[in-house]
Amino acid sequence: MSHLNQYVGLDVSLKETSISVVDEADKTIWRGRTASTPDDIAEKLLARAPHAVRIGLECGQLSNWLYHGLKSRGLPVICIDARHAHATLSLKVNKTDTNDAQGLAQLMRVGWYRETTVKGIDCRYVRSLLVVRQRLVSQITALKNCVRGVIKGFGRVMPKALKRHFVPRIREAIADDGMLAALIDPALRALEATMEELAVFDRAVMKQARSDDTVRLLMTAPGVGPVVALAYVTGVEDPARFSSSAAVGAYFGMTPRRYQSGEVDLARRISKYGDGMVRGLLYEAAKVLLSRTCRPSALKTWGTSLAKKIGSKKATMAVARKLAVILHRMWITGQPFQWQSTPLPKAA
Repeated sequence: MSHLNQYVGLDVSLKETSISVVDEADKTIWRGRTASTPDDIAEKLLARAPHAVRIGLECGQLSNWLYHGLKSRGLPVICIDARHAHATLSLKVNKTDTNDAQGLAQLMRVGWYRETTVKGIDCRYVRSLLVVRQRLVSQITALKNCVRGVIKGFGRVMPKALKRHFVPRIREAIADDGMLAALIDPALRALEATMEELAVFDRAVMKQARSDDTVRLLMTAPGVGPVVALAYVTGVEDPARFSSSAAVGAYFGMTPRRYQSGEVDLARRISKYGDGMVRGLLYEAAKVLLSRTCRPSALKTWGTSLAKKIGSKKATMAVARKLAVILHRMWITGQPFQWQSTPLPKAA
């Protein structure tokens, strides 16, 4: 076996992981498969790649678990950007798990990869809490829309802002129609049960927010509640990894894409790369800031003025991007939101 530095590529699937080991001269040392668990992968790597200096896998569903599992065993594992890896691996004529693992190993050898930050375990738990809560909110919205649509066909048109009174108002509206009530009642019971479970998650979110000083600090900004602040903290995790606050907007995919070639130079829509949950929540926070927040601030004044020039949707996204930058500065400096004299950092 070669004693040169070795480079490993892991192509991970739910059941099996393809492994490829190459040396500095791009000579293939070993190829094989093993179960997609940290123990099995570590056992194969220690036996087949004892001189590994870089072990690469793409970010995906199992990457967080495998990354921390392999790191805890002292292996030099790196998680790389899946889009960046795909751009290289797609050049191969035949796409197979073995070829993908080989391509990842070669990326590790030449160093042409973009490393991604893998969230810590504690951050992952908080993130999972927010994800499950978001799913419940989506299910509640879908059930409400379904009920509204069904009873509308029977002439029952309900007002929009019912909130917690939705179920009793619907039951009151269909009480005179036995067949319609029998049809809708199971959906209403499911809706009530889902809303009760959502309340459990809301209490967990509030408890987590109260125990985190950074979250409480970010909540001093207008439009930023516990859900937005927790999502932002889990999305950024370590504010020091950004060279400037302006980079946060691009990290969450909130800056326009650009296409330049020769005499053509186009500014396109926002990239929408990065954390979609944080981007969406910041957009909602910006909407609240512009439409519901009564207390004056430089950010609201700027956003209101911008909306008159470019339209409310684009202005709201611009405010969301500025808000992402301001939250990062607040986190770095430890200063709460300055309502009257908040400077507007230049976003990327």
